[in-house]
Amino acid sequence: MVALAGAPNVGKSTLFNGLTGLRATTGNWPGTTVDVGRGVWRFRAGDKVCQCDACDGACTANNVTEFTLIDLPGAYSLDPLSPDEELTRVLLLEAPASERPDVTVVAVDAAHLARSLYLVAQLREASCRVVVALTMTDVARQAGVEVDSYALSEALGIPVVVVDPRHRVGLDNLTRAVREALARPAPAPRAVGEWSDDLEREDERFAWIEDAAASGTTRTGAERVSRSDRIDRVVTHPVAGPLVFLGVMWIVFQITTTVAAPLQDWLDGFFTGPVSDAARGLLGLIGLGGTWVEGLVVDGLVAGVGMLLTFVPLMALMFVLLALLEDSGYMARAAVVTDRLMRRIGLPGKAFLPLVVGFGCNVPAISATRILGDPRQRILTSLLVPFTSCTARLTVYVMIGTIFFGRGAGTVVFVMYLASIAMVIGVGLVLRRTLWRAMGAEPLVLDLPPYQVPTARLTAAVSWTRLRGFLRTASGIIVVTVCAVWLLQSIPTQPGERFGEVPVQDSAYGVAAQSIAPVFEPAGFGQWQTASALVVGFVAKEAVISSWAQTYAVEEPDEGEDPGSFGTAIMTAFEGSSGGHPLPAVAAFLVFLMAYTPCVATIAAQKREIGWAWTLFGIAMQLVVAWTAAVAVFQIGRLFW
Repeated sequence: MVALAGAPNVGKSTLFNGLTGLRATTGNWPGTTVDVGRGVWRFRAGDKVCQCDACDGACTANNVTEFTLIDLPGAYSLDPLSPDEELTRVLLLEAPASERPDVTVVAVDAAHLARSLYLVAQLREASCRVVVALTMTDVARQAGVEVDSYALSEALGIPVVVVDPRHRVGLDNLTRAVREALARPAPAPRAVGEWSDDLEREDERFAWIEDAAASGTTRTGAERVSRSDRIDRVVTHPVAGPLVFLGVMWIVFQITTTVAAPLQDWLDGFFTGPVSDAARGLLGLIGLGGTWVEGLVVDGLVAGVGMLLTFVPLMALMFVLLALLEDSGYMARAAVVTDRLMRRIGLPGKAFLPLVVGFGCNVPAISATRILGDPRQRILTSLLVPFTSCTARLTVYVMIGTIFFGRGAGTVVFVMYLASIAMVIGVGLVLRRTLWRAMGAEPLVLDLPPYQVPTARLTAAVSWTRLRGFLRTASGIIVVTVCAVWLLQSIPTQPGERFGEVPVQDSAYGVAAQSIAPVFEPAGFGQWQTASALVVGFVAKEAVISSWAQTYAVEEPDEGEDPGSFGTAIMTAFEGSSGGHPLPAVAAFLVFLMAYTPCVATIAAQKREIGWAWTLFGIAMQLVVAWTAAVAVFQIGRLFW
């Protein structure tokens, strides 16, 4: 087993992705709740170099063919300040020898060499096989610093390999260095003097780091202001920075909705036309036409799952654009821009990182709160994450925006994300001033990666991994939900009606929804179809769309009535429930969708991180905030719309 360690923003994750490709997974480390990346590092077998039995499956007939690679949480040192850093220390230094990695690869930033070597110094004081992967050498060169990997290796007493994981440069050399390290016995700890106290130990350690950095680097010219520094004067400015951030996000949403719209329309026609017709024809050939099976397949699976799949182009494009921003180095600047705002609600600037993850998916975002050292900060952030608009809600935003606002759908999505940020800030301030008045927040300490031109390969790999994860999660949930909704819509509640042939409003589904609908009447969307979709949305927000699609697919128009399209049915429903004020009702619905409990997976993640008591408090708080905000939006909005 090989471990990959290093500080945040030194290229560790990029290196992990480059070594494992699409063969990486994420899961809890046994006995903990800390997520650790795990992948297979494969390579061509070379000379027989390993003569030991301690490679934990990394050898085949003494010929190394693959490693199990684990991506440890980012850490500046082995002095833990959070559960993530605690796991890194335990696994590298304190676990039984049989459970420790055989080799630890430490990613080191050549542009900030001395700072990155602190973790190496701590590992060298233990009997660990260590290989340094030197990243960012091009950035160091632009700053007038040249790093001699051979001289640095001599000074550190361990192998040093120059790598550029974004362009897959140096990975073969890193493979060779790890294989050779496996072939050698574990080195003796670095010789140190007698320390009388911790301060003396730190002084000696920093002196060793300074000597090693001086031995391995030479200055090639006067220190220059880098391109990244010049750009940061604008994008991290207290006034210009937030404006740039808002502008970038608006462009992302505008591109997403504009480019994906034609593909969505084509897929919608494909599923409602050829796919549905083919399914009916096939079922007719085998004698199941006109039966409940046809209802399940056509009105259930095809209508529900097909509607969700029409949003795949949208999700793919969104993931690509976000991957480009991350790979370019911009997203780290967003954390700097929001640091001051985060500290106002009692959170450190790095709390922005899990909140940003929440705009992709709330589940990993709640897991990411482990980077926060204060347990109170982790609880508060976990309670705020559900107010961030995940990509599952994005699909509903786009659908509603397209139906009611046409070409303005991108702006609608942008406004919803602004509302989501405002909700996080507002709720955070209330919680801070009521439950955690004495909680402070330390300043943000973050290494900003240099700006880089995104690479197509890395962008594609990251985007595909996220899209695949979305489809894998959504597909199972949606299929189960669609079947459950269809079953409830098929169960009659009136005498004389038959299973599978009941009007949806008279089914068990419709009757239950009609009993819930009055709760939403003050918010302007008290129609039972929307109430039922919101209830189904507790399972997963994507299910709101599939629930609507099923409901309107099985409803039969009265004689002489135009059946209309799916969008027309939605518009008609909001027009009727709002008393002629559909736009305020739509706005209220979107606000409720944004603020109430995201999904059962998020509830499970909260329970794991903060316990049932805080999780139940969070659910109640989200429902109260969502209903109150929705009612306020509609009641005020109908005065002007």
